[in-house]
This record gives sequence, structure tokens and C-alpha cells, in this order.
Amino acid sequence: MTQRGRAGARPGGPGNRRTRPEPEARNTPALPRVDLSAARARLREVAEPVVTKAGYDLEDLAVSRAGRRFVVRVLVDGDNGVGLDDVAVVSREISDAFDAAEESGGELLPGEYQLEVGSPGVDRPLTEPRHWRRNVGRLVEVNGVIGRVQSADDKGVALDVDGKPRELAWAELGAGKVQIEFKRMDEAEFGDDDVDDDDENEGEGEE
Repeated sequence: MTQRGRAGARPGGPGNRRTRPEPEARNTPALPRVDLSAARARLREVAEPVVTKAGYDLEDLAVSRAGRRFVVRVLVDGDNGVGLDDVAVVSREISDAFDAAEESGGELLPGEYQLEVGSPGVDRPLTEPRHWRRNVGRLVEVNGVIGRVQSADDKGVALDVDGKPRELAWAELGAGKVQIEFKRMDEAEFGDDDVDDDDENEGEGEE
């Protein structure tokens, strides 16, 4: 997470003196008017090559206001996922790229902003072929059908729906949603047969 700020506007010069000045009103600069769509496009143009060079895909970049500052949220993903260390590295590289872009071509966002870099959660819709490839073997819901992803190729996606194969072409495929599966409790616990005989007999014969 990177936070960057710039000095606010200076208070105005001497004016009418008041015995009880209006609280905060004179010293608070007005929020700048920003076209968030244009800002998002500028930021994405800088961030995407950095993410691609690092070997990942830029899944989303969003810009929003949080009080008197902006929040830039970047989501990255890869074929093997993205670890916390990877996120930290990519975050620093994106931050450096933003700094370089501002130094050479002007500001990307006025005022203070915070950069947040992360990876998509399981609730992220599957909308691109790469999303489906990364979720082969998982249970998903799409087009009102729940099935397990068997494969994803240039033609579309193959699902196993209650033991029956079903193929969906990309043109007819809607946004998929990964279904959360909970393991059976007895699969997560060890049975008596898992105890090593050597452990059971440890200490026998010792005085």
C-alpha cells in the first residue's frame, strides 16, 4: 500500500478580522474536480505494462474518493495465483512507475492518493478465458447451471454437470461464479489408523 500527498492550498492573506473565526472554513481548500474515468484510463496506461512485465494480468483498476483523498485499487492475477510477496513487489513497481510518469508528464491525480494492490477473491466473476483456465477443477455457476470446469480452450468451456458433460461456447457463456466447497469434517480429521505404531509403543521397555 502506497500513500502519497501533496501540500494543500495556502490560507488566504489578511482579511477582515473576526473575534470568532469560522471553524475550518477559511483554511480548507476546495476539493479538485476530477474526471475519474479519464484518471482511471491514465493510471491504467501506466500500470498495465508494469504488471505485464512482472508476468501478471491487470484484472481491474478503480479510482474512488475517500474523504479528501483518492484511493487507487489495482487487482492483479496470474496463472499460478499471486502471493503476498509478489503483491508487495508489484505494488512498489507500480508506485515507482506512477512517480516517473508524474515527473515526466504531469500529475496523474491531483492531491493525495493511496495505492492499494491486491489479487481478486473467489467472488470475482469469471468473464475472460484466462479466468476459466485458472479455475479448471472448481465448481462454478454459469447461465443458471452448476458444474465443475473440466477444460477451457479456444472454443469455450467444458463442464461436468451431475456427471454429464456439457460444452458452452464463449459466445453463449455468461459471467461465471466460483462456488465455495466445504470439506467433510471426517476428511479433515485423522482416524485411529493414522497413528504410527512406533509412536504408540514409544517408551515401552524403558525403566
